[in-house]
Amino acid sequence: MVKKKERAGVKESEDIKSKKKFNISKLNYWMVATIVLAVLLVVIVSVNSFSTISEKVAAQKIVDLAAISGFNLTVLGVQDKGDIYQVNYSIEGQEGIIDISKDGKYVGQMNEYPKNDESDVPAAEVPTEVPKSDKPKIELYVWGYCPYGVQAQGPMAQVAQLLKAGADFEIVPYYDGHGAYETQQNRIQLCIQKLAKDKYWSYAAKFVSDVYPLCSAQRTEDCDKTESIKAMKAVGIDSAKIMSCVSSDGASLSTAASAKAQQNGVSGSPTVIINGVISNAARSAEAYKTAVCNAFNNAPSACSSTLDSSAAAAAGNC
Repeated sequence: MVKKKERAGVKESEDIKSKKKFNISKLNYWMVATIVLAVLLVVIVSVNSFSTISEKVAAQKIVDLAAISGFNLTVLGVQDKGDIYQVNYSIEGQEGIIDISKDGKYVGQMNEYPKNDESDVPAAEVPTEVPKSDKPKIELYVWGYCPYGVQAQGPMAQVAQLLKAGADFEIVPYYDGHGAYETQQNRIQLCIQKLAKDKYWSYAAKFVSDVYPLCSAQRTEDCDKTESIKAMKAVGIDSAKIMSCVSSDGASLSTAASAKAQQNGVSGSPTVIINGVISNAARSAEAYKTAVCNAFNNAPSACSSTLDSSAAAAAGNC
């Protein structure tokens, strides 16, 4: 009986300590969301194993783990604090700090941030003001094998194939945190845009449906190369020329893509920029189509078409 009481006392003490971590005086919707996200992040990270990670990878992990919980998190900056990285973030216009260990195995609590007194409406529900133009420029920033980037790439391929005659669509695979097979895929996509741009989005659709499901599991350069060549041949792209470009120009193209992402303040995969402004459109073909069509001075007749409004499911971790 004494042992049971002792255990109960220990458990009660631990519960009290746990509650102190979330001692927030003014709870509101955004703070509750933050607490929920913090718990989910700790649970998710605790069951995964990572090697030592860079600041960029740490930031991307926070973005992607937040997305699993349904939050649109933006990284504002990362500081090296010795054994941990301190990630400054924003959720729905609210700012805070998360600590993540350098091996990626532990995510600490989210610090309290002030209540947004300007509005009770979530920032993501307020449309981003995108300037109009005669020929909108759409840029989709992704990691080649980030599941959330792929989640956006499939719907964007549908929109690009519908509206490419009147708008300029570009994919910018700006980072390769997964390893060599992602480095290779990024360069393949950059080279296709350089040498066979008119067929790129047909390839992108095949990558999403055929290459990614297989090679994201195998995680090898051989799988990525073999399946990508199959996809290129299926849509009429000269795969020999593309792979030659990967060898000769891939590194410089990747460097330029990374520099472009940094210049435009991109901090997560996916990020959509329309006419120079980051768009918060939902990840569905219909939502992307609407965002692009709203960026035309005079929207083409194709904008009257209705595309799939359901968001694709993502799986895995970036």
